[in-house]
Amino acid sequence: MTRFSFSPLRRTVCAAALALALPAAHAWTDKPVRMVVPAPAGGTMDVVARIVAEQLAADIGQPVVVENKPGAGGAIAVQAMLAAPADGNTIMMTASNILTEIPHVMKTAFDPLKDVKPVTAIARASMVLIGAPNVPAKDLKGVIAWVKAHPGTVSFASYSAGTSSHYAGMILNQKAGLDMQHVPFAGSPPALVQVMGGQIPLMFDGMATARKMIEGGKVQAYGVASKKRSPHLPNLPTLAEQGYPDLDFSNWVGIIVATSVPSAVVQKINAAVDKTAAAPKVRDRLQGAGFDAGGDETAEQMAQSLRADFERNAAIVKSFDIKLNP
Repeated sequence: MTRFSFSPLRRTVCAAALALALPAAHAWTDKPVRMVVPAPAGGTMDVVARIVAEQLAADIGQPVVVENKPGAGGAIAVQAMLAAPADGNTIMMTASNILTEIPHVMKTAFDPLKDVKPVTAIARASMVLIGAPNVPAKDLKGVIAWVKAHPGTVSFASYSAGTSSHYAGMILNQKAGLDMQHVPFAGSPPALVQVMGGQIPLMFDGMATARKMIEGGKVQAYGVASKKRSPHLPNLPTLAEQGYPDLDFSNWVGIIVATSVPSAVVQKINAAVDKTAAAPKVRDRLQGAGFDAGGDETAEQMAQSLRADFERNAAIVKSFDIKLNP
């Protein structure tokens, strides 16, 4: 009997043909994907998650199930992700502040620098300084002059104590020599209601939630708190352009996994999600929701930026003596 064997070239050709014949799902997973979100349905992170999940499911040929687990500053969702098998089939859609801000002001059962691994940034959300309709100032210079003319009586809202919305107001106080009083809220919507109603004059809010209010004339806008102008409000100068370069806060919204997930799997998830995020339909929907493009950082670059933001926020918390919540 003649024994048949493949030559090296034939083996290579057949392997390539087999790879092409396999469904796209085998590039990452052949099981449904669980996407954990640390926010309730309808929230900012949930909106991004559902836009991405729909296209990702089509791309990989497997269902992508969005699972909302709000509460405890994101810790409930992170713990759910960490408790899952380290096969990459459980991923988490989160905003970076869950990892870089919350642990400084709330006790958490996870270490954001050791227990989780960033995969890719899908979108970015800048902040903008807004004012109530009844604030007489029409630009940042006027705001500062107005606050100084009313010492001890002007307040600013934030969407939570210990977040970049809080940090930005404290930094503006420090750099401009102001004495605004901080009023924290449980999220952006209730704070925006107070600003729109004129009960609280100023706030640093996310572009995704503030943009429509600005465009509708319900609040005034004084500057973008990021390095670059926002494509959503291209005529609005950055606060850096107006003399305050320290007011640079731009959160990313993206995918993270447990550190125990193998690097090779992380790279495959990165490639799959990046492909999804680059789809014109996804880009258009994210832009329509008030987000900027996420960029093309590798998982390693994301980890470096996460550490840098974490350390910067730690210094801010220490500088302004922001206390931990019990």
